[in-house]
Amino acid sequence: MTGSLIVVDDPTDERLAPFFRNERGLASRSQRRDDAGAGLFLAEGDLVVERALDAGCEPVAVLADGTGPPPVVDRIVEHHDLDVFVGGERLRRAITGLGVIHPVVAVFRRPARPSADELVRTIDRLVVLEGVDNPANVGSIVRNAAALGWDGLLLDHTCADPLARRSLRVAMGTAFALPHARCADLPGTLRTAAADGVVLLALTPASDPTHDGAGDPVVDIGSLGLAPDQRRAVLVGAERDGLSAALLDMATYRVRIPMAAGVDSLNAAAASAVACFALR
Repeated sequence: MTGSLIVVDDPTDERLAPFFRNERGLASRSQRRDDAGAGLFLAEGDLVVERALDAGCEPVAVLADGTGPPPVVDRIVEHHDLDVFVGGERLRRAITGLGVIHPVVAVFRRPARPSADELVRTIDRLVVLEGVDNPANVGSIVRNAAALGWDGLLLDHTCADPLARRSLRVAMGTAFALPHARCADLPGTLRTAAADGVVLLALTPASDPTHDGAGDPVVDIGSLGLAPDQRRAVLVGAERDGLSAALLDMATYRVRIPMAAGVDSLNAAAASAVACFALR
């Protein structure tokens, strides 16, 4: 069986209800913390939808441009036995609330993901986030890590969701190519990783070790040489507060990106791009 295209012109049509859900309506906090896969996420744009399908995610509702549906719509109709709603620009603008109207948006079931322990046991190049609660920053970091050859992303429970609507939009769907896990005890998980030979590289804006609460020297990122086969994790903290003392204390190296006079640091997303390139 295959689906079909269904024309809609009323934004209050109850069949369109999945597209009006906010982040909590798509996935509760407990669902976002469920490694088995629970709740939903919203993908915007044909590229993000295509990448979600390539990753094996299951669509449950799709809305597309009625005047020229993108090719991914044919794929959904033919291979997923799912009806696709199509409508004009005014309808789709009312539903998405965005200035830029995407040719397709789709609601998917959230996929299962590895546990934190599984991720750190199997990944050689890991990006670790602590307290990065801005979805745009998380999306940018995901895109940086995937583009520069890192293998996985580990987040504490205060970080924004990589499958949040804005995160996915900024990351251009690269979240599906970068395995991620959430962690209730980030220091404990990283302590286990370090014992297993993973070098922990903690980003800090401080040039003086007394300024980041640690006693060992802070190393300029360009002078840190690691063997190519050395497993490593780069640790990125919140914009304002940086990494916690607990993570700085356990780091193998505290690493800084040298700044011009009068500038103390880059934002988390920009710092991650420099670090993922320099430390890969």
